[in-house]
Amino acid sequence: MAVAGVQDREKLVHFLARHNADLVARRGELVDATTRPALAVTGERGELRGVLTYDIVGDECEILTLHVEDQWTGSGTALVAAVAPIAAGAGCRRLWVVTTNDNVDALRFYQRRGFRIAAVRPGAVDEARRTLKPQIPPTGSYGIRLSDEIELEQRVAAPDAQAPGSPPRTGVAPAGTAAAGTAAHRAAPPGRASTEVDALRQR
Repeated sequence: MAVAGVQDREKLVHFLARHNADLVARRGELVDATTRPALAVTGERGELRGVLTYDIVGDECEILTLHVEDQWTGSGTALVAAVAPIAAGAGCRRLWVVTTNDNVDALRFYQRRGFRIAAVRPGAVDEARRTLKPQIPPTGSYGIRLSDEIELEQRVAAPDAQAPGSPPRTGVAPAGTAAAGTAAHRAAPPGRASTEVDALRQR
């Protein structure tokens, strides 16, 4: 499955807005995801079928948003796999993402792909709802009260740590390649909080 950088910013803005992921509340701040670098999986007509936005600060890379249109296709896995070498090439040593306490499917998705829970911030979503993004709903997935942030991380291997004889790492998967595993991402419901990296059922 081919992954490439997003060149059409108008398409990106429309995609993120449709998934309520243009503005992301996490860690006590509101971030405009439309201004960040993005990777995408596209359809036959060039339409965006999956998008991951990321932000590199210092030696850390954050997965800011991750959405796919079709679950169980491997798109989410391919996007996460594509951002890791970009982070490594930029000198990052940590790849991290924030999700919410109700998002049990995202927790499953990331942990199955090597991420570990690094921090739990009780009441962080409640505070974001009060001060940053009032449209965040009080109830999230599976009828669970939407209150807390959960941060997951994965250590990034240095570029020279790849196996001898393996092809050079790049930030984009070569055309025709496919990442192992599958992803089950969904569109965020209206007012969705935090990272919008929802590994849930499709709407």
